[in-house]
Amino acid sequence: MKKKGLPVHGWVVFDKPLGMSSTQAVGKIRWLFNAEKAGHGGTLDPLATGLLPIALGEATKTVQWAMDGRKVYRFRAQWGTETTTDDLEGEVSARSDARPEKSSIDAILNDFVGEIMQAPPVFSAIKINGERAYDLARAGEAPEMALRPVFIEGLKLLGSPERPPPQPSPQGGGGNEYSDFEVTCGKGTYIRSLARDMGRKLGCLAHVTLLRRVSVGSFTEKDMISLEMLEELRHRPAQEGALQNALHSISTVLDGIPALAVMDGQAAQLRQGQTVLLRGAHAPITCEAVLVTHEGRPLGICEIAQGSLKTKRLFNL
Repeated sequence: MKKKGLPVHGWVVFDKPLGMSSTQAVGKIRWLFNAEKAGHGGTLDPLATGLLPIALGEATKTVQWAMDGRKVYRFRAQWGTETTTDDLEGEVSARSDARPEKSSIDAILNDFVGEIMQAPPVFSAIKINGERAYDLARAGEAPEMALRPVFIEGLKLLGSPERPPPQPSPQGGGGNEYSDFEVTCGKGTYIRSLARDMGRKLGCLAHVTLLRRVSVGSFTEKDMISLEMLEELRHRPAQEGALQNALHSISTVLDGIPALAVMDGQAAQLRQGQTVLLRGAHAPITCEAVLVTHEGRPLGICEIAQGSLKTKRLFNL
């Protein structure tokens, strides 16, 4: 059965708008490019905006490396309330009159840097006994979310507007209604959980009201393209191929792995599923993943075991 769509290959660094799910975003981009295949490199909640890498065609074979890449988020923690979803979508589940001072916030930041243990939000896609946590929560159950290790490379306070102290002020200060942060983290980190846990640490409770992703691996904020711009490019009759110019190379997300160029005969062997013996004093003995190129074009992702090159995923370009 012939596939619907065209063999379009590459990455779209999509600036996902508010309210759109990651699945809807993938469908929209696939439709815009009339592509055979599409997938994304890391889910963004509908209430989050920003960088959603979307793979088209053979780029879907590199999604794993996009998802494993370092991510940067900017988010707003609203102090004083927790919600059932740890963001604006849920109902208020707890309240506090306390508000943190900037000095108190600064004092706890290092507690959330490095490898930390984190419980995912109850409303998340984590599976518990084969069921999605959010399905259990919507059914009225209270699934217990096990702690998981996540890695946070950096966390910094961007700003906190102070509220005026009450009149008269028994505490002598007003504290902050909300604070904005930037976090650099690894795969599997929940920003909603981070805000919730910071609020509990400060004794004032918190939930996320704004969340924007600005970096995934080698893709950064400057690479993002909006839905409006993509739609405009699609309807530029005077510039044939303008939409394709918005694509990034398949190999872009593979910048973090070694690259190896092969000769004609070696490329033919790999395409036939054969292993290639690497000769020479400087040939690597083992490597879990290497980007193999032929004549300057990506050929596939291979592994090196005992001095031989073996295909993991070939690109049909």
